Amino acid sequence: MTENNNPLNKYFRQPAIYISLPSGANYPPHVVTPTATGEFAVMPMTARDEIKFKTPDALMNGQGVVDVIQSCIPDIKDAWQVKSTDLDSILIAIRIATYGETMDITFDVPGIKEKASHTLNLPALLDEIRNDKMQETLVLKDGLEFTLNPLTYRDMTQASLQTFQQQRIYSSVASSELADEEKSKRFNESFRVLTELNDKILQSNVNKIKTPEGTETSDPAQIKEFFENANTAIVNELQDKLEVIRKAGTVKPLKIKATDEQIKAGAPATYEVPVTFDTANFFV
Repeated sequence: MTENNNPLNKYFRQPAIYISLPSGANYPPHVVTPTATGEFAVMPMTARDEIKFKTPDALMNGQGVVDVIQSCIPDIKDAWQVKSTDLDSILIAIRIATYGETMDITFDVPGIKEKASHTLNLPALLDEIRNDKMQETLVLKDGLEFTLNPLTYRDMTQASLQTFQQQRIYSSVASSELADEEKSKRFNESFRVLTELNDKILQSNVNKIKTPEGTETSDPAQIKEFFENANTAIVNELQDKLEVIRKAGTVKPLKIKATDEQIKAGAPATYEVPVTFDTANFFV
């Protein structure tokens, strides 16, 4: 390693915290460089990182988030391949390293026209995520066993982009002066694209299927054929269970108690507030 002779190097950013990943950091070395302790150094964002995190195009296609993750956690070499179960922990850690251990969020109180705020304890959220048990397999009522494969950040970004594009097409067609027959044709095309996207996401979540008889397959073509021919009850049961499993590694909604004044005004006594780490609330 070459020595850095820059007289200002003692002012360069240094690791602020160290984190472990909920997935156990089970990645190939070209994606995440393994460490002796299993923990990864997290450095604060630079001014350049902040600009990337605020650039709409870079955020829309995911490149801004990827660049910031790789800048702040150098051991992560390919953030596109980061598993969905690790993403919230990574973003929380970068937020802590850059701005400190608390974050204020503002939300609408349901049932009334009033906003409220809450201060999050970010290290406590990290501990909560760390205690989540990552489920690797699930068994359906009929005995089919599925070995799961968490979505990557690339999978999530591509799905979000395609959904956004189809929603935009739907809105454009709905407000257009096209003939009803042409509108119906375009609506059906959008629905087909979204259905195929949903199927692709489902297949991406499954690495292997084992039957009650003991036979199994991890062949993507055979798994695809299975989903194309399985009955609705099996697919719906699998999707419901996957929806629960996907919440592992993510921040749970806050449970908020309304004040007496808010309850009198029409707010429920208790309600939940989702916590997301995006550019709307990420920065000070």
